[in-house]
Order: sequence, then C-alpha cells, then structure tokens
Amino acid sequence: MKKIILFIAIIIIILAGGFFWLNNYVYVEKQGVKGFQKGYKDSSYIIEGREITFINGFSEIQTAQGSASKIITKYFGNEAEGDLNSDGVSDIVFLLTQEGGGSGIFYYIVAGIKTDDGYYGTNGILLGDRIAPQTTQINNGEFVVNYTDRKPNEPMTTSPSIGVSKYFEVSDSILVEINKDIVK
Repeated sequence: MKKIILFIAIIIIILAGGFFWLNNYVYVEKQGVKGFQKGYKDSSYIIEGREITFINGFSEIQTAQGSASKIITKYFGNEAEGDLNSDGVSDIVFLLTQEGGGSGIFYYIVAGIKTDDGYYGTNGILLGDRIAPQTTQINNGEFVVNYTDRKPNEPMTTSPSIGVSKYFEVSDSILVEINKDIVK
C-alpha cells in the first residue's frame, strides 16, 4: 500500500514540475522576459500624419470631434517577415486599408519592428486607391510590394491592369521608399 501511495506522489510531483516548466517556457520563451508583448496587429502606426492604434487589426476613429463620419483602418494582409533593421530579429511588413466615408479604399504599406516590448509601428506609405495587391517580399532588409493599378487618367471604375513594384526600407525607424528606376 505504501508503494502505491509513494508511486502516486512521485507521479503528482512529476506532473506538477512539468506544468511549472511548461508554464515558464510559455511565459519567458514565447512572451519574453518582460511578459506579454503587444503584437503587430495591436500596435500603432502613423497614417497621413495621424496615429492609428489597432486592436486586433482594426481601428475606427472620428474624422472630427462630434462628427458621425469615421476613418476605418483595417489590417489587409500580404505580410512578409524578415529582419528590417539588422538586429537579427524578424520584423514584419503588411498592407492595411483605410476608408474615410467616400468611395475610396486606400492601401498603405507599414512595418512592425520587433523589440523586447513587442512591436512598434512605422509610418505608412500610400500605395494607391482601390489597387489589386499581389505579393510582398523581404530581401536583405529591403522589401518590395507588387500590385496592379490603373493607367494615369483611367476612371476608378476600370479594373487595375498595370503591374507596379515599389521598394522600401526602414531607415532610422522610418519607412522610406527606395527609387529602383534604372536609367539606360
């Protein structure tokens, strides 16, 4: 009888130790030494000079105090991961959309820079109105966004058909476009 009680006690100790080890692993290894870190879908980004704070990839703010009009900003996707600031930690870039009550759906590229406290968001750069996003890729700290747009002076009712590639990098915590035009 004593052997059975001792065996059960050992099993309970092993299970309790395993629980505490797993809990510590999840808390420290997955969330960081400082505890919970905000994700890139819960960070703030600067769009058109205005700070937009996401909650689960969504933001809704009034255009003016007391106004019924709202600016709705949403996580769109097309994300890519890679080290943007040469710190050896994977950062993220993605597209978001913004609507302000008119007929336009404006697409922006933003970057979330990973830190010990979570992600901090950069400024956003406008890609266009009602474009058709394709791919986003990171290579050696630079990234490219590919999408289709309309020809100059085409009406917004025309489907996007012109391929566009724009290149970006993060310089001193600011997202900037890189001119990759080659003159021949």
